[in-house]
Amino acid sequence: MMGSEMPNLTAASHAAYRRGTVMAATPAQLVVLLYDGARRFMRQAVVAMGNGEVERTHIALRDAERIISHLDGTLDFEQGEVAHRLHAIYQFYLSHLRAARLSQDPTKIEEINELMGELRDAWNQVASEIDGAPMVAGGSQLERA
Repeated sequence: MMGSEMPNLTAASHAAYRRGTVMAATPAQLVVLLYDGARRFMRQAVVAMGNGEVERTHIALRDAERIISHLDGTLDFEQGEVAHRLHAIYQFYLSHLRAARLSQDPTKIEEINELMGELRDAWNQVASEIDGAPMVAGGSQLERA
């Protein structure tokens, strides 16, 4: 195999692994995967912002915001108070990320990433109690792929 073919094979393998992980995940595990994805994009935004890469920062923040908006948009408010509280949390996250973008302040992104990590761990606990199969502690298989 030629050297130039290896990166494409590796990327394809990772993409297939990610698809398989998502397809095999339970609903609770999917929430954990979404949290992991949003947090990964926020870490990318912090690095890009620190390097003065405005476009890369914007793209990473936009991707994190899309995931958070999706989590918010799928809440079932008929299920009780938890959905209302999560809605308020997600709206806070989005507002704080917008402020980070405007002020170019990576510490605001890091704060949300940390808060989201705490909720991610709670969802992971729920997944393990419901499904009996938690994601990897501190990060999913997807995050490490």
